[in-house]
Amino acid sequence: MTGDASRSRSAGAGSNRRRMRSGEDFDIIIGFLGFWALLLLVVTVWMEVTAQPALGWALGLLATLLALYGMVRLRRRLPDRR
Repeated sequence: MTGDASRSRSAGAGSNRRRMRSGEDFDIIIGFLGFWALLLLVVTVWMEVTAQPALGWALGLLATLLALYGMVRLRRRLPDRR
C-alpha cells in the first residue's frame, strides 16, 4: 500500500531531482575545472619565473579556462538549486 503511494510521488519528484542533480553536476565540473585552472596557473607562472618553456602549460591553462567559461555559461541556463 505504501509502495504505490511512494511510486506516484517519486515520478514527479524524480524529474525535479534530475534537474537539480544536473545543476549540481555542472557545479562539480566547474569546481573541478577551477581547481585545475588554478594549478595550471601556478605551474605556468613557476615555469616562466624559472625560465623554462611554459608554452604547453599556458595552452593547457587557456583550454581549461575556455572550458570553465563554457560550463559557467551553460550552468546559468539551468534552474537554480533549492
